[in-house]
Amino acid sequence: MWNLNKKKILITGGTKGIGRAAVIEILKLGAEVLFTARNQDEVASFEQELQEAGFAATGLVSDIADTANRHEVITWIEKHWGALDVLVNNVGMNIRKPTLEFTTEEYKRILDVNLIAPFELSRSLHPLLVKGQNPVIINVASIAGFLDVQTGSPYAMSKAALIQQTKNLATEWAKDGIRVNALSPWFTETPLTEALLLNESKVQDVLSRTPLKRVARAEEMATIIAFLAMNASSYITGQNIIADGGMSVTALLSRS
Repeated sequence: MWNLNKKKILITGGTKGIGRAAVIEILKLGAEVLFTARNQDEVASFEQELQEAGFAATGLVSDIADTANRHEVITWIEKHWGALDVLVNNVGMNIRKPTLEFTTEEYKRILDVNLIAPFELSRSLHPLLVKGQNPVIINVASIAGFLDVQTGSPYAMSKAALIQQTKNLATEWAKDGIRVNALSPWFTETPLTEALLLNESKVQDVLSRTPLKRVARAEEMATIIAFLAMNASSYITGQNIIADGGMSVTALLSRS
């Protein structure tokens, strides 16, 4: 139960940050992985790196928010696997600015990538998940989905809705044998947070609110994703796993 041998797993946004770490962790545990990302050079480079290491990994260049691109991913899975065991909706984006400064195009893009794409991909892959072995959907949400951590309102809105999407699909699709869970990280070392983590005052603000006194590593999020994908977590569904170093249960700012 503590492996992913022969599992067929799709990970979106798989060349950077949490997605990249999840691809590596899951491959080490014996799975076959299809990962997607928008940058062709990054996809090709990572795919070559993984295959040279002996892993069963394939990369597809895809903007998962685009209907035609999603169809290409689904077609690949139908042709090569015929079923899907695990879907990891990891791809995400953000633009940080005050609410009144967002253009319609900007906030709609955030919602399309972070919320609508996982919803449409989950729906489209439902028939292939039903054919899978102990199928699971894992949505990478955020602590911003239920706390104001100054990420900008569209990002927070998208992640809050993704958490609720997780709960609804978990109950609706339980009859189909599909588990659905979410992971909500706090500040993690990824390209999405790189600029913020270069701001010393921002880092100190984050650490003062975090009992473990550090930001997370992408690999720490990847191990949670891997566990949720395993048969070992077979009675967990509809849950939002909060991985925040204790931040969300801290009532007072640290003085140490």
